Amino acid sequence: MRYRVPFLFFVSVALLTGVVRSEADFEQFSRYTGYGPTVPIYRVAADRVIHRFFDTSPISPSGRYLALFRVPFEDRSPRPGEAGEVVLVDLKQGGERVVATSRGWEMQMGANVQWGGSDDELYFNDVDPADWSDFAVKINPATGERVRLRGTIFMASRDGRTLASYNLRASRYAQVGYGVVVPDSHARRNIGPVADDGIWLTDTRTNETRRVLSIADAYRLLPEINLPNPEDYEYYFFQVKWNPQGNRLLTTLQWAPGSGGPRRRVVITLRPDGSEVRIAVTPDQWAKGGHHINWAPDGEHVTMNLNVDGQPGLEIIRARPDGSGLTVIYPVGSGHPTVRPQGRHIVTDAYPNEPVAAGDGTSPIRLMDMVTKTEVQLGQVFVSMASGELRLDPHPVWDRSGNFVVFNGLENGTRNVYIADLTRYFAQVESGP
Repeated sequence: MRYRVPFLFFVSVALLTGVVRSEADFEQFSRYTGYGPTVPIYRVAADRVIHRFFDTSPISPSGRYLALFRVPFEDRSPRPGEAGEVVLVDLKQGGERVVATSRGWEMQMGANVQWGGSDDELYFNDVDPADWSDFAVKINPATGERVRLRGTIFMASRDGRTLASYNLRASRYAQVGYGVVVPDSHARRNIGPVADDGIWLTDTRTNETRRVLSIADAYRLLPEINLPNPEDYEYYFFQVKWNPQGNRLLTTLQWAPGSGGPRRRVVITLRPDGSEVRIAVTPDQWAKGGHHINWAPDGEHVTMNLNVDGQPGLEIIRARPDGSGLTVIYPVGSGHPTVRPQGRHIVTDAYPNEPVAAGDGTSPIRLMDMVTKTEVQLGQVFVSMASGELRLDPHPVWDRSGNFVVFNGLENGTRNVYIADLTRYFAQVESGP
């Protein structure tokens, strides 16, 4: 269901962090009018910039800044040692500045730029070309103070105290575009369920790093993924995510024959101390069709596009960390679904070849109501029909207040970042009958 929201009055809403935002706050940015948006959308950064992913907001905890990554080119794969830029956009006064450069990036995630617990903590990955070691950096954008950390970052806990990461140098063997680029000689393949690769946590205060789960641990603890000939397969963790409460992690483990062939995947959850290792989505469930796992706001459920009825197409499901209580929360899945912090609503995009997309290289930005099972198309953005690491995904993500959605798109032949302002929309929904 698609309709236009009748903007009958001006509403401003205070963010949960205390910063007031309204449509007027974005007047210094260009209004995006392509494809007839149903809410105000602004292009807040242009020219080869992306925000990271659909599970962390690039808007700072105070709501003042936007942290992005600028790729140095858009038409080829990055080579070891090539640098991009960590960019800060001032959402109040406009303008942007480069706060750091990084050699630790790939096309889909950039350098995994993201905020910690305050505007004084910004994290990203880098690579030292002297020895091709990868590491995370903590920077204070206001002062330029910089700390090199011993571990890498895929996702920071919301308070910024702990970074979670998998092996970013070998990430290309799981799926290209999400890790860091180093020479092939520094990115070993994992033959069999190895014991020296896994999930690491880094304490950003003490700079201590520890492995909380190895591939061998997962294989030993989860008999559902055991094989009679494991040494014939390559195994890789891919992505690792904190729940909002910081008391659970999820990751995916995948394996494929070393001689070539289809991969199998499983969703694993665990506590930060490495205990309570459970399967949330089994290999057989995933094999029916599915993609893009995430935490629900309550931290007690995961969400995902998954085929649960055996019919063509995907549903959006919710399940407990051990896979129990699996429930369909919206009948038509696509893209990168994330539940609003307040619950009830989901935002997602779609790959251009998914049924809900127009098939013309654009992606819809969908807002879905889990109660009424209806949806609004907030806008539509061009992403091209490209596949592989050079594609652009919108990766729509909520800010911490749940009133703004940030997403990527292609305009004027280059990557741009946009903010959809839903303050009026939710004010009307929440004040309605």
